[in-house]
Amino acid sequence: MPVPWFLLSLALGRSPMVLSLEKLMGPQDTARCSPGLSCHLWDGDVICLPGSIVSAPGPVLVPTRLQTELVLRCHQETDCDLCVRVAIHLAVHGHFEESKDEDRSGRAADLELEEPRNAFLQAQVVLSFQAYPTARCVLLEVQVPAALVQPGQSVGSVVFDCFEAALGAEVRLWSYTQPRYQKELNLTQQLPALPWLSVSADGDDVHLVLDVSEEQHFGLSLYWNQVQGPTKPWWHSNLTGPRNITLNHTDLFPCLCIQVWPLEPDSVRTSLCPFKEDPRAHRNLWRAARLRLLSPRGWQLNAPCLLLAEATLCWQAPGGGPCLSLVPPLSRENVTVNKTLELPLLNAHPNLCVQVSSWEKLQLQECLWADSLGALKDDMLLLETRGPQDNRSLCALEPSGCTPLLSRASTRAAHLGEQLLQDLQSGQCLQLWEDDLRALWACPMDKYVHQRWALVWLACLLLASALFLLFLVKKNQVKAVARGRAALLLYSAEDSGFECLVGALASALCQLPLRVAVDLWSRRELSAQGPLAWFHAQRRQTLQEGGVVVLLFSPGAVALCHEWLQDGASASAPHGPHDAFAASLSCVLPDFLQGRAPGRYVGAYFDGLLHSEAVPALFRSVPVFSLPSQLSDFLGTLQGPGTPRPGRLGERAKRVSRVLQPALDQLLQSPGDPRDPEDGTRVGT
Repeated sequence: MPVPWFLLSLALGRSPMVLSLEKLMGPQDTARCSPGLSCHLWDGDVICLPGSIVSAPGPVLVPTRLQTELVLRCHQETDCDLCVRVAIHLAVHGHFEESKDEDRSGRAADLELEEPRNAFLQAQVVLSFQAYPTARCVLLEVQVPAALVQPGQSVGSVVFDCFEAALGAEVRLWSYTQPRYQKELNLTQQLPALPWLSVSADGDDVHLVLDVSEEQHFGLSLYWNQVQGPTKPWWHSNLTGPRNITLNHTDLFPCLCIQVWPLEPDSVRTSLCPFKEDPRAHRNLWRAARLRLLSPRGWQLNAPCLLLAEATLCWQAPGGGPCLSLVPPLSRENVTVNKTLELPLLNAHPNLCVQVSSWEKLQLQECLWADSLGALKDDMLLLETRGPQDNRSLCALEPSGCTPLLSRASTRAAHLGEQLLQDLQSGQCLQLWEDDLRALWACPMDKYVHQRWALVWLACLLLASALFLLFLVKKNQVKAVARGRAALLLYSAEDSGFECLVGALASALCQLPLRVAVDLWSRRELSAQGPLAWFHAQRRQTLQEGGVVVLLFSPGAVALCHEWLQDGASASAPHGPHDAFAASLSCVLPDFLQGRAPGRYVGAYFDGLLHSEAVPALFRSVPVFSLPSQLSDFLGTLQGPGTPRPGRLGERAKRVSRVLQPALDQLLQSPGDPRDPEDGTRVGT
C-alpha cells in the first residue's frame, strides 16, 4: 500500500515536520559499505540454512549489531511503499598466527608476518527478514584488507536497501555468516500503525473517520483508481481537524480510493483503497458495468474499475430460455475493461449475444445487435464441420445438443433436416463465422412456422373450452379427471359364458380412469382387418401411450400357450374368426422370451376356473392376479403411477367385484364337461 512520509508522520507524531523519510526510486535491492570495505549483493534471494557453529580458522569477519531505518521505495513520485533499511555492523573475531621459529633470520620472519597482513578478510553474511506474510533471505559478500584491522575491532558496516513491509507489521531480522562462527544476531521491531483512518459500517452507510489534530490542515479526495488512463475524481475538499465522512453503500467500488495530503507546498499525496475486498463494492461494480456495441463487430465492457472476466458468444432463441453457449466452436476471451474488442464474426445477427462471466459465474448478458437489427428471429443455428476430401457434416445447435440434420431424433431440426439442408445449399442461410474446419450458419424458419393457423387453433380451443365448462356447470354431472391409462384385454374365446365374463370385466374397468380395448367391442374391425392385424395395431397404440396388455388366462388360453411353446408353427392358425388371443401369441411370446414383457404385460385368471399353477411359468415373469380375490392389487397395477390412496382403491375394487362376481357365478354354475384340474381346465364347484 502506498505510504509516503506524510502518513508515517501522522503515525509517529502529530506534526508532519517531526519525521522526514528518505525516498528510494526503483524496485531493485542494493547494498553499500562504509569506507575501507568492499561488498557485493547476490542476485535474487537465497535459502536460509544457518547450520551449526564451527571454529574460526583464524581472524574472520562477523556481524555484531543490527540497526534499522524506515525509508520509502517509490515506483513513481507519489506511489511509494514503506521499506525497512538494515545496517549490519561488522568486527574481527579471532587472532593472526605469529611465527614460532625464533631462530630464523629477521628478513624471513618479516616476510612470514607480512604475507597474512597483505591478504583480505572475507565473509558471506546472510540477512533474513520475516514480516507476515513475507519471508526473505539475502546474501552479502564483504571483504576488508587484513592490514587495516585488529582483533576485536569494529571494521565498519554494510547497508542493505531494503525489505518492503506494511504499516503496523511485526518485523523480525536475523544475521549470521556462512559458515557460522557464532550465534546469529536477531532483532524484532513493531512498525508504526495508522490510527488516524478507520472505516466502519452502520446499516447502509459507511463512515470514514479521520482522526488528526485540530490544527492539521489537509486535502481529501475520493477518486476511482483506473488501470487505464488517469484517475477519475469523484469528490474533493480541504478540511481541518478530525472528520467523519458518510458514504452510502451504493457509492462503494473496489477501486474507490482516498487521497490525503497536507496543505503545504510540494507536499506528497497518499492514496488508500480500503474497499478492494468489500463484497458490496464488487456487487456495485457489476451493476454499473455495461456492454456497448461500437461497430458491426467491435464492442466494449464499460466499468469504473478493473474486472477479471471472460467473454463468450451465445445464441438466444425467441421466447426465453437459456442462451445457448457457442463454446465450442468459438473460444472464450479475456475481457479488458474500457478496451475495444473484436468479435470473430462474418455477419451480425440479432440472436447473437455476449455473456461476461467472472469466476465461472454469469454476470452480464446482452444481445448487442437487437437494437440495430430488430427483434430476435426464429432462426435455426447450424454447425458445419469440414473433414478431409471435402467431406462435411451438419448439425443443429439445440438445447439438447448438436442434432444431426438427417437423423431420427424427435426435435424440430431433425424433422426439418432435409428442408434445412436444401435452404443451406440454395443460399438462404446467413454465414456467421468460419475457420478452416468449421462454420456457423443461421437459417430462417419463418416459412415453416404457420403463425396464422396457430392463432385460429388457439381461438377454436378457447371456444371449445368455454362450451365444455358451460356444459359442466349446467349439467353438474361429471368432474374433470385425468385421462385414464390404456388397457388391452386379450383372452381365448372358448364359449359365450366366458365372453360374457370378459365383457363384464371390461365394462366394470371402463367405470374407472382406464381406457379399455377388447375384441368383443371391435367385431367389425376384426372382420375387416383380421385378428392378427387388429391385434398388432391395438398393441402398438397401447404400448406407445404407456398402457398395459392384460392376458386373461383360461383353460383354453393355457392350452394354446402350451401348443405354441411346444411347436409354435403348428399352432399359428387362429381358432375362430374373432379369436385375437390365438393370433396375438406370435407377438406376445417373443416379448416374454426376450425379456421385454415386464412393465408392459399383466396376467390374470378367474377364481374357480383356473389354478395359479396352471399358468405357464414363462408368463410368471410379470404380475399374475386372481380375480376377484386380488382385485385391489390388479387395479393398482393397471392404473400405474398416480395410483389413488388404498382406501379409494378398495372402494373401486368393490364396485368392480359387484359387477364381476354374478357373471363368474353364472359361468361356474353352467353345465359343462369337467376335466382334470391339473390340466388347468374348468371344474365344477
